[in-house]
Amino acid sequence: MTDDVLKVRVLLVDDHALVRAGLSALLDAHPQITVVGEASDGEQAVELAQNADPDVVLMDLSMPGMDGVTATRKLLALRPEIQVLVLTSFSDRNRVRDALAAGAIGYLLKDSDPQDVVSGVLAAAKQGSPIDPRVARTLLTEGTVGPPPPLSPRETDVLRLVAKGMANKQIGRALGISERTVKVHLGNVFRRIGVQDRTSAALWAKENLQS
Repeated sequence: MTDDVLKVRVLLVDDHALVRAGLSALLDAHPQITVVGEASDGEQAVELAQNADPDVVLMDLSMPGMDGVTATRKLLALRPEIQVLVLTSFSDRNRVRDALAAGAIGYLLKDSDPQDVVSGVLAAAKQGSPIDPRVARTLLTEGTVGPPPPLSPRETDVLRLVAKGMANKQIGRALGISERTVKVHLGNVFRRIGVQDRTSAALWAKENLQS
């Protein structure tokens, strides 16, 4: 994404209309961001994401009906190229881990500085992982060291083929998906297993995935 040419398309998901209105005004005021839709619950978010074509979904967690974790999981199963950024009031360890395990790329709190929310959206659009420092501190102090969140079946398929030395284009052909989608899956895999490159991912796969 070229910052000076393309705008980041954002879908807002929150059950409070006042919150959505404030976020919409904040984000639309930035020259590189445009709000393309608003949803009041998880089910509506999944539906709107298919038509609004957002780059980033700003997702609340606690909503009536389908919650944000379930919505994140369902949305990314349909549109894995979308980046889900959580914006919620809760920073307890279990909620954070559940959201990240569902595929969220970052986690911000609603009492954050407005500019931090804007920066978080821009970072998420570039596949960065904006995490509120208080959330990071909670993860560290409560000890989250352990196995990484489980990979989705498609992420596992991609990782197995990486371990065989296949390039992204070859992986795309083998799985019937686009090269861009392969890159998105790889980015998610790297974050989940804590590596930075294909070689490390391949080694991890050989040690941790059953053949």
